Amino acid sequence: MLLARPAVLSLVMGLVAHSFLFAADPFHIEVAPQGETKRALPLKVDVTVPKQFADVEVIMLKADGLEPIVAQITGPGLGVHFDDPLAREVHFVLPAEVVGPKRTFAVDLPKDADGLTRFHFEDEEGKHKDLLYGDRPVMRYMYEAVDASSEDRRHETMKVYHHLFDPTGEHLLTKGPGGKFQHHRGLFYGFNRISYQQDGEKKSADVWHCHKKESQAHVQFIREEAGPVFARQVVEVNWNGKDGKTFATEMREMSVYHVEGAQVIDFASQLSAKAEDLKLDGDPQHAGFQFRATQHVPDKTAKQTYYVRPDGKGEPGKFRNWPGDKEHINLDFNALCFVAFGDRYTCCYLDSPDNPKPARFSERDYGRFGSYFATDVPEDEPLELHYRVWLEPGELNVDEVKQLREDFVTPPKVTVEMDTKA
Repeated sequence: MLLARPAVLSLVMGLVAHSFLFAADPFHIEVAPQGETKRALPLKVDVTVPKQFADVEVIMLKADGLEPIVAQITGPGLGVHFDDPLAREVHFVLPAEVVGPKRTFAVDLPKDADGLTRFHFEDEEGKHKDLLYGDRPVMRYMYEAVDASSEDRRHETMKVYHHLFDPTGEHLLTKGPGGKFQHHRGLFYGFNRISYQQDGEKKSADVWHCHKKESQAHVQFIREEAGPVFARQVVEVNWNGKDGKTFATEMREMSVYHVEGAQVIDFASQLSAKAEDLKLDGDPQHAGFQFRATQHVPDKTAKQTYYVRPDGKGEPGKFRNWPGDKEHINLDFNALCFVAFGDRYTCCYLDSPDNPKPARFSERDYGRFGSYFATDVPEDEPLELHYRVWLEPGELNVDEVKQLREDFVTPPKVTVEMDTKA
């Protein structure tokens, strides 16, 4: 089954056209007109490369009057794009000053790819793995094995999650264990009302609170890629019940674009049932995919928090929750505007129309927000999700967040043409 990835820019080409990336003949890449909002635009194109170029990683996109744009070639993301070992993705970011009109780029190989600043991973083995851009921390995966030596240690290690740094790398903008509601952590995905059949018994589980010895446990790193434009981490996570037995296995993918002055993370998940009659459910505060801001917010700045929704900017200190607000459902986006460590940030939560619906949204002034849904997960049909988180300093208005969501769901078309006049 193909993962629903609305940000993918489909490029259907024959074998001759597939060789465009590295052919001796000249060619160009054309990007259709984009939205009016002047903000950097991450783009991705699915391609198949010829065998002799299977290991090429970096190319340059060139246009008259513009600085060359670095593009990165990676393997396919979570799910299967092509049934082909040479399936690849090309990632690049249009700078804000370039976004707008139709653009045509010639493609070339870089003269010094080794001199480019790059993403890379650093592992504190058995504890956490950091993603850095150059020497700047970007994201941290907390994957320590469940430690049952004490209740405090079990609470610290009962589930995996990702931390997010601010765009300078100075502060963690997400929360870990402890503080206000210790079960809220970073960028996290789970459900507090789960039921299934296993070993002839009907069972229940809560992998959000993990009060009864449930857990989300790291199994292994499946794949990691890191370059000058883009980084991707795919991990395998077991969802374990009260008895310690695995009832579902998740492939969790975190993809990060280098966008100057912002953090751009695509979250994708593929959850496979390992038990019968698996049902996921919950409540707006303790289920789904959610973001939890640093403990600095509830400690010092919660009353300065406000939300930017499709219907407008909210009031500081005020928040909405379904079902108290029955219209707080199936939002294309929501954005948390909060203050931490003396600076204001806007974190945009961008939903995909292909994710299960209805999506019930929740907000808090202390900086926890997101949405959840209820669904069945058949044993032969994994549950697949895709969200984007866009975080940057300052305040974004409704139109700006709406444009980010449109860029995520319906990005501009990218085409490739050979230059027959050369």
